[in-house]
Parts: sequence; C-alpha cells; structure tokens
Amino acid sequence: MKKLFSTLCLLSCISNAVHAQEFSPEQIQQVTQVREAALNSDLSWQILESLTTEVGPRLPGTKNDKKAVEWAQSQFKALGFDKVWIEPATFPHWRRYHESASITTPSEQPLHLTALGNSVSTPKSGIQAEVVFFETLDELIASPEGSLKGKIAFINYRMNRHIDGNGYGPAVKARNSGAVEAAKKGAVAYMMRSVSTSHHRFAHTGGSHYKAGVTKIPATAVANPDADQLARLITAGHKVKVKLNIQTEDLGEGTSYNVIGQFNGTQYPEQYVLIGGHLDSWDLGTGALDDGAGVALTMAAAKHISDVKRPKRSVRVVLFAAEELGLWGAKAYFKRHKDTLDNIVAAAESDFGADVVYGFESNVAAAALPLVREIAKQLAPLNVQYIRKNTARGGPDLIPLKNTMSAPIFALHQDGTDYFDYHHTADDTLDKVDPKKLQQNTAAYAVFAMMAADAKTRITGK
Repeated sequence: MKKLFSTLCLLSCISNAVHAQEFSPEQIQQVTQVREAALNSDLSWQILESLTTEVGPRLPGTKNDKKAVEWAQSQFKALGFDKVWIEPATFPHWRRYHESASITTPSEQPLHLTALGNSVSTPKSGIQAEVVFFETLDELIASPEGSLKGKIAFINYRMNRHIDGNGYGPAVKARNSGAVEAAKKGAVAYMMRSVSTSHHRFAHTGGSHYKAGVTKIPATAVANPDADQLARLITAGHKVKVKLNIQTEDLGEGTSYNVIGQFNGTQYPEQYVLIGGHLDSWDLGTGALDDGAGVALTMAAAKHISDVKRPKRSVRVVLFAAEELGLWGAKAYFKRHKDTLDNIVAAAESDFGADVVYGFESNVAAAALPLVREIAKQLAPLNVQYIRKNTARGGPDLIPLKNTMSAPIFALHQDGTDYFDYHHTADDTLDKVDPKKLQQNTAAYAVFAMMAADAKTRITGK
C-alpha cells in the first residue's frame, strides 16, 4: 500500500511539474502586469464613451451602423493593432418609424410599447380591437381555432430575475413566435409583456419572426407597468380595447460589416484567441450595455496585452455585425472562415452587459483542463470563481461556431441580476455602466486571452 501511495504521489508530482511548465515565472509576472494595467486604466471606458456618444444607436443598415463600422476601424488603427479589416454580412433590413398605443375602453389611457424587430405595420390609421389575455405562450397555442378573430392577443408572461439570466430563454419564446401563434387563431395584432425584469415604464424590443403561410400581424412589447395595468383591468372583468399604430418597413437585404483587429502572435500567428462582441445595437437607446461594453472591453483587453508582450499566438478581436436581427455577422464570419476554424485556440464573447465577471468556465478537451485551471488561478485575484462544469456555451455570436465544430469555448460569466432591467430599451445608455466594473471585466478578458494565447501547448475543443 505504501509503495502504491508513493507511486501515485510521484505521478502526481510529475504531472504537476509538467503543467507548471505551461507558464514560466516570467510569463506569470507578465500576466500580473496586464491584469494590474487593465484594473488601473480607463481605456475601455474611453472607447465605450466614444462609441455611445459619437455614434449612438446602431441599428443594422442605418447611417449610424455605417458610421460605427468606420469608427471601429479607426479605433483599431489608433490602438496599434497589426491588422485591421472588414468582412461583409447580409441581413434582413428592417426599420422602425412610428409606434403608439392607448387603451380606449373602459377608459382612455396611454400605453408605452414598442414594435418588435421585423414587425409589420398596422394600417396607416392603426388598429383598434378587443384584447384577449393569456398568461403564457402555451395557453395561447391551446386556445380554440378562430377564437381570436378580429382581436388582439396579449401574453403576460413574467420573466424571473437571476444572476445568470436564466429567465430570458423561457420569456423570449413568446417574443420569437407569439405573433405567429396569435395569427393562427385569427388575431389582428399581438402584444406581449416585455422580456424584462424591470419595474420602469420602458418597453423592451427584440427580434421576432414570422412563418411562411401564416398571416403577418403587428408584433409589439408593452412596458411591464402597462402590462400590469392591462392584466388588472381584464382580471377585474372589464372588456378592454386597445388602439395600436405601428409603422415599420422591410427594406429587403442589407449589408453591414464585421470589423476585425488582430495583434499577431510571435510563434504561431495563424492560431488565434477570438474575443469580441457585437457592434450593432437596437435603435431605442445607445447600446452601452448591449453591446458597447463588450466591444470596448475586448478591444482594450487586447491592447493591454500588446503593451506588455506579444503572445505566441495571435489575439483577434471580432466586432460582429447585425447580431440583434439574427446573428448575421457571426453566421457570415464562421462561414467565411470555415476551412480554418481549427486555428481558433480559444473563443469568448462579452455580450451580457458590464457588471462584474463572477465566474470562469470552459468547454474544452479534458487534456486542456490543467491549463484552464492555471488561467483560473490568475483570475482569482479579480474575485472570479472557477466553474468546473466544463460546459460553457459562450456568447450568442459563438453559436454558429459551436454548430460547426467542437471549438474551445469559454465563458466569463457576468452578473446579470439587473441586466434585463435595461436590455433592448431606451434606458440602455452610458450612465448605466460602472467604470470600475468595466475595468474588472477588461482585466478578466485580458488575463484569459493572454494566457490562452501564450501557453506552451494549444487549447483544443472536445
């Protein structure tokens, strides 16, 4: 038994010695430099302030979207990236022009609502109809055929609040397909409670979809306090009528651009760590949280790394186009690079606001886990906890990558407790970002990207 124990100890010591060689003491000191530099720099704030102030909202296909593409190229070049380029991405070009609504019966009351992305218009004079109340999408689907003829369907599903935003998936189902299901039952328009945890009177927009062969009806989201008002009136037995006027336009196929900046690696420049966010935003706010923060902090993180050293592998920052309308930039990027996707040694996207990073999780081959633990050790001083599940999903723009190959995906989990108070609203503005929290995010991404790019062995996917 003693001999077996000694053998196991020896094997463990050998294993630890091998893994310890992934990063030399000098490399760890450089990681510390990068972490401290990011924590004491306002670079990410400066970038975010510039984007949200000088460009503003960036709905795909608008003048501001084009301006954002130019802005991003200029920023990359000013930061000294070795390579800066753009790649086209096409998307369904949609525009919002006017939206208004009011309760007309049993009393006149204004409603705060917004058209969902891709919604069709009402007639120029609007629509006035009785509202039929549902708690969930499933309840609407189960309603009798023809029961909504000439009426407005209203779903009042309440999203729960959680640090990891786990209420978003269930709530967003009604946004994605509610208008289709309502139209199947004969509805002339669709309203839903905003996909939101907020008590403020802001309506939350977001993408919605139609189905071939099903009549397209106007699709809207109502501010949560107004959704409560509608629910109270209907529950009290009142016959509630609402007038809607939504004016939008389908402009056909549009073109925008992924904007990419890269610091080249010293030994394996063709291999790269991919970090980034999406450059576009909805048109209601200035897209500070969604996703200006992700854009700014990943650009700054790469710059902080380059100021200390150039890692063995490249660090590539991808600012994806047209995410809000359906991940169109991401689809274009991973399709364009499909023959070289195995050059990606690690990928992480920041697209969940700007609150602190509290957890670090991987989705990699088992052989890479010792290296992942080394990265986690250097993230610990930032109060980032290592989540050992090894099932990270990454940000939304990485979905096409995951669907294509078993890539090494990482998640730097941000506190999303309050994120859906502001998400997709007019209230998504710069003042909602805490500069100190943005610095912590930047430092976390810088540590992760630097170590993934500079390790002795490359990280591989499952």
